[in-house]
Amino acid sequence: MSRGRAALAGVTAAAVAIGVAEPVAVFTGPRSAPLIAVGGLVVDAVPEPLKQFAIAVFGTYDKVALLVGTSVLLAAIAALLGVLAARRLWLGLAGIAAFGALGVAAALTRAGADAYDALPSLVGGGLGAVTLWAFVAGPLASDVTSPASAGTPAPGAPSASPSHTPSRAPSPSPAPPPSIAALAPDEPAGWEPQEPADHESRRRFLRGVGLLAGTAAVAGFGGHWLAGQRGVSAARQAVKLPAPATPAPPLPAGADLSLPRLAPFVTPNREFYRIDTALVVPQVDPATWRLRIHGRVRNPIELSFDDLLARPMIERYVTLACVSNEVGGDLIGNARWLGVPIRELLDEAQPEDGADQVVGRSVDGWTCGTPTAVLRDGRDALLAVGMNGEPLPVEHGFPVRMVVPGLYGYVSACKWVTELELTSFADFDAYWVPRGWSAQGPIKTQSRIDTPRARGRLTAGPITVAGVAWAQHRGVRRVEVRVDGGPWQEATLAPTASVDTWVQWSWRWDAGPGEHTLQVRATDAGGETQPERRRPVAPDGATGWHTVKVTVG
Repeated sequence: MSRGRAALAGVTAAAVAIGVAEPVAVFTGPRSAPLIAVGGLVVDAVPEPLKQFAIAVFGTYDKVALLVGTSVLLAAIAALLGVLAARRLWLGLAGIAAFGALGVAAALTRAGADAYDALPSLVGGGLGAVTLWAFVAGPLASDVTSPASAGTPAPGAPSASPSHTPSRAPSPSPAPPPSIAALAPDEPAGWEPQEPADHESRRRFLRGVGLLAGTAAVAGFGGHWLAGQRGVSAARQAVKLPAPATPAPPLPAGADLSLPRLAPFVTPNREFYRIDTALVVPQVDPATWRLRIHGRVRNPIELSFDDLLARPMIERYVTLACVSNEVGGDLIGNARWLGVPIRELLDEAQPEDGADQVVGRSVDGWTCGTPTAVLRDGRDALLAVGMNGEPLPVEHGFPVRMVVPGLYGYVSACKWVTELELTSFADFDAYWVPRGWSAQGPIKTQSRIDTPRARGRLTAGPITVAGVAWAQHRGVRRVEVRVDGGPWQEATLAPTASVDTWVQWSWRWDAGPGEHTLQVRATDAGGETQPERRRPVAPDGATGWHTVKVTVG
């Protein structure tokens, strides 16, 4: 078998393994599918600088990039296994077995896993091994001898020894007529055109590749579709949110400047950023959802979704930001949230002395650690069930998530939350802390220029420079803009809903021709101005002034 065919055989075997595993994972849960399980293991194990690089380059598409990259790497390794199997079949089979074992281990080590989660990797790995065998040594092998070449020794076969050579030489065949000899001087008498054996084996090989790859694709996409049908979209649509006991205050006139390219004051759900570690969105049925408030409390509590909906709810505008948001980045959004104040639930649970951390735990095992004092200091920290007037989108935590003003999401914004455990920072490190991030993450004062865009070409004359600024739970006192390192000019702040939201700002610039550099900085209500010095997002959020270069003609 040529190296090209062997590599293609290996890739096809891997496709069969992954594709067949998908419909099996319909019954065991999408997180048990090998590609997702191993991808989750990669997310947990990848070095933090590489993870931040992926977020910086791909943004909210980081998970798609990870799955595509994992698939490409898997295809390369599978091709290598195919080449090895063509030389030593057991090497290829051992490689597939190793990958199957990795898939089993990855699936079984995820939070909430059981023995059934091993099935997709076991079934997929077994059929992948059978496929590789079929191409290398079985009915689809490209070096199987065809009837047309039955008398030809296989490559590498030992030749007959002299002792087995017949003692009587065979009588020569009569020469063909001259006319035929002229046409086919090298062919023996009685020769008839025949299809080459290698051509037939190639056709058989390619038919096998096409059939099995097609089957794998149908199984994979079919399984993915079936998993979607088993999701909770219908359950979400059936949820009727209660009216808030305390509605959000009406937005003041002019809170949204409605300028082109300026982020709207309220971020639509479909445009709200999503950064988390879940490669597949957890599908949590509200009928079976439970929340436990336990740990170092005097009165443990367990609530159903209906229990939560029956409680008095408040509605608030709150801006959330990701700690991975670079200066000038878009990993931030503002929404109107509906939920139950966490403070009231904690008061009922009665935390013990020294329980200074509340660990939010997601259904997929992810954890965040929030200071207990922050959740009880009077701010509108919520167990949210609604977002912009509708039940939480599934990708944003349906049925219940945490929303905490003033803290980066990695220490507060637990989606698909199922537990609030009272403990202490001395006793437990949440998910991101062992990976080099600060245990507590208050949001820093920041500002951003939305218009004009970087590298924009503008017409000389009056130009509106505008953007957003935020200092959640402190509020923004002032935003300033400067051009080409000149004096700072104070921008006009639009009205805003509360200190827990961002604010839009604008400044009128009489732009002259040439290359120009615009910079912005904000000052919070406490008088602290965001620093000029650029610092990376790790370990507790980026700093620096957002800078935009434009050309005015």
